[in-house]
Amino acid sequence: MENLGIYFILFIAFIIFILSFFTIKQQTAGIVERFGKFHSIRGAGLHLKIPVIDKIAGRLNLKIQQLDVLIETKTKENVFVKIKVSVQFKVIPEKVYEAFYKLEFPHDQITSYVFDVVRAEVPKLRLDDVFERKDDIAIAVKRELNEAMSTYGYDIINTLITDIDPDPQVKNAMNRINAADREKSAAEYEAEAQRIRIVAKAKAEAESKRLQGQGIADQRREIARGLVESVDILNNVGINSQEASALIVVTQHYDTLQAVGSETKSNLIMMPNSPHAATDMLTNMTASFMASNQLMQQNKEEDKKKKKEEKKPEIIVPENYDEDETEQKEKTQDKNNRKSNK
Repeated sequence: MENLGIYFILFIAFIIFILSFFTIKQQTAGIVERFGKFHSIRGAGLHLKIPVIDKIAGRLNLKIQQLDVLIETKTKENVFVKIKVSVQFKVIPEKVYEAFYKLEFPHDQITSYVFDVVRAEVPKLRLDDVFERKDDIAIAVKRELNEAMSTYGYDIINTLITDIDPDPQVKNAMNRINAADREKSAAEYEAEAQRIRIVAKAKAEAESKRLQGQGIADQRREIARGLVESVDILNNVGINSQEASALIVVTQHYDTLQAVGSETKSNLIMMPNSPHAATDMLTNMTASFMASNQLMQQNKEEDKKKKKEEKKPEIIVPENYDEDETEQKEKTQDKNNRKSNK
């Protein structure tokens, strides 16, 4: 019996010895209480406590933690949106006592402050501004949380707006607006490209017409020089200008017919097309020139007559002019002149 009592005492002593030691993990703080009163804060490692008298009241995680808060609120134009805010925070090592004893549910406290700030900031903004100024909202949340939670031993590392989800109907309307805006931009770019192509084509055609006209002018000038030289050569051999012109017209007529006949797929018809066509053409041209010259001469004569009539002085007749009395005086004057001459 005595041996059993000794063994029992040794067993109890071993249990007390084992319970006197405890360990704290890395990035964790242990709170030790003695008789229910705060005694000390223990860091990572192996520690000794008095069994039964001392107890570990709790352990605080010193790592950075994240809390996701989903909030439903409305914007300035009464559009309801769901905003997801991620809050990254940690316990300040120097304020473990405040974090453990002053705040029982830190997650609920942080959630309440996030709701309060977001529902105060978002209703001031339009939906588009909420997307554009989400960083400003996150900064406002962080500032408010830091002011409130630093008293309880918590440090707010960062706040992030990770999601903004409008009502499905509003989202579809926004997508349609964006699609219409992009279609409008595409139409404007296509119209501008079409305008550039049309302008470039018009410039090319204008340049082509200019060069074509210049070529035709050069061609006609050379033809005229050749005709003058041909007429001069024919005049030197005793052929007058009229005969030379007829010869040249006949030659060009038959050259044209030969050129047309050489084309196998041509459907061109020269009218008139008879052996005397060249002579008739020359006669008609000469008659036209003569008629034109006569008409021009007649017009000049009529212009001269009009100018002469415009230059004649206007005879002004007095208001008290008596035609019979004037004729009687003229007759009397003529008789006197005759008598004096006799």
